Amino acid sequence: MLNLDNLKKQAKLLVRWHRDGNYSVGGRIRKLARYRDLTDVETLALKFPLGEAQEIIALEAGYASWAALKAALSAEPKSPGKAAAGLATPVLKAALPVLFVSNVKASSDYFRDQLGFEVDFLHGHPAFYGSVSRGGARLHLRFVHEPVITPGAREREDGLLSAVVEVDNIKSLFAEYKAAGVDFVHPLRKEPWGASEFIVRDPDGNCICFAG
Repeated sequence: MLNLDNLKKQAKLLVRWHRDGNYSVGGRIRKLARYRDLTDVETLALKFPLGEAQEIIALEAGYASWAALKAALSAEPKSPGKAAAGLATPVLKAALPVLFVSNVKASSDYFRDQLGFEVDFLHGHPAFYGSVSRGGARLHLRFVHEPVITPGAREREDGLLSAVVEVDNIKSLFAEYKAAGVDFVHPLRKEPWGASEFIVRDPDGNCICFAG
């Protein structure tokens, strides 16, 4: 459940990151249509008041504006008992696979240029953490100094996956990736349990299964 106080803190943190020159805010600022075409450097050169940060937080929460978000939260019924005591039933919203990579920038370029993802943010100079997304799928990228999986293990162990992405219209996606020259571990095929899936390998050897 969204909490207005926490959202206010997130907006203030976004302003602080912008003021400190943190390039990770660039992708989030570009969520505002008027800044969609700016580079990270240009976003950091903007005047970035709290109101714009709140607008971004509202968009990320699924609302057209901060005012709309506040109105929606104020309209939610206040339930007694556990909720009032801060013990409302938790809801798990999503899981984010983290891929271990040797170069976050190069990896994000691969996901953007080869797999059609958008780069949500890159953090650090050089980047040591980042996020890419396409539709409802989001993957995080984390820099590591050396491989975390023994070399050759992926080749020896069938199905040693780093992430599984559920897909609608998987045949169309496979055709798109095939045309782009993506490196497949195996092409689109029907599995015994009924799913259709294919597996791609990123530049670091991470195997990602697309299933539909």
